[in-house]
Amino acid sequence: MILPNLRASFGSDEIEILLHVLEERTRRSRKLWEGQLAEAGLDSLLDHPETFSAVMSGRRVTTISPKLTFYVMVRHTLRESGLDDPAIADYVAALLIEFTVEGRAQRIGRYDEVAYRYLADIVGDLEGESSERRQFLLHAHLGNYSLWLAGLFPDYVIARLHRRGAPGIDYYEDLGATGFLLASEYDLADHYDLVDVYRQVAGGFRAVRRALNRVSDRYFFPISPPPIDRLLRQAVDLSDSHQKGRKRGN
Repeated sequence: MILPNLRASFGSDEIEILLHVLEERTRRSRKLWEGQLAEAGLDSLLDHPETFSAVMSGRRVTTISPKLTFYVMVRHTLRESGLDDPAIADYVAALLIEFTVEGRAQRIGRYDEVAYRYLADIVGDLEGESSERRQFLLHAHLGNYSLWLAGLFPDYVIARLHRRGAPGIDYYEDLGATGFLLASEYDLADHYDLVDVYRQVAGGFRAVRRALNRVSDRYFFPISPPPIDRLLRQAVDLSDSHQKGRKRGN
């Protein structure tokens, strides 16, 4: 099960890195940053623009942990989209890290025996008989896997749409949002304090997906010039944003 627990896992090593980076890049004394940490909390250091610049510049790459890198990267990009709740960034970053484990993206748990290649296979199992816990994990995985595929691999989704008639991005958004929303209704979601996170990601699934598209385009799979599938996908997203803007203005 994926939990929004990255920030809670940051310890003295991560804090030391943040203090050093901010002292070096802003030329403010370490004591001032330690004072800010004590007064405003760790988020005030994690959210600082210079933290993001330092992490993404590749400096001190041997000492910056993957979990700190993923969190700062996701947090910064989500905030660009107006998604300011750190719990969402915490969850999405934890999802990305967990799914880097080989085969994990296709399974509801690291050691589950069943691998799901397609979203339709998850939906098919949801229609069968299984325990309440497995039903909960299947719904959560429907959300997670949809976000993973449409967020980090949108070019793959668009290429399959154009060349094979496979479902488009909207299909992933609809199933993903539904998966998270239904997962939020289980007692287990309440037990693991996931209700609010699931509901927020469900309600803002498209915005989170688009933010992850930017993460993918900028940091994971940068291409210059971008292929036609990427240009078409970005054009559709831009057109949708303009249409929504005009509706709000009327």
